[in-house]
Amino acid sequence: MDYIVIENEKIGQIKAKLLVDKNPETCKAIWENLPFELNLSRWGEELYGEIPVSIDEENSQVDCEVGDIGYWPDGKGFCIFFGPTPASKDGKPKAASPVNIFAKIEGDAKIFNQFSSFNGNVSKG
Repeated sequence: MDYIVIENEKIGQIKAKLLVDKNPETCKAIWENLPFELNLSRWGEELYGEIPVSIDEENSQVDCEVGDIGYWPDGKGFCIFFGPTPASKDGKPKAASPVNIFAKIEGDAKIFNQFSSFNGNVSKG
């Protein structure tokens, strides 16, 4: 359990390193439910959408970094942060409510800026 792969036709495959030391239970819950489809909507520079995983808050936070991938317990959501959101007070992403950051995108997360919505898949890397 090291990486997940996010993919669709436009961007190919993007790897994200699982942050097992930070949120081990969230990583385990995501990993055990892979693969699954993503149908994400956009909120500022965040893509988010419901996934087939249910887990409570674990070391949750609202202040995020570009490239963070979080699980949003309130909406069973998968969240990709690639820039400021409407909740941001500076140039950094800020979640609407607490998220469990469980992975970090390798490479430039700004590749997701081209999407108003995102349809793809997540699988084990």
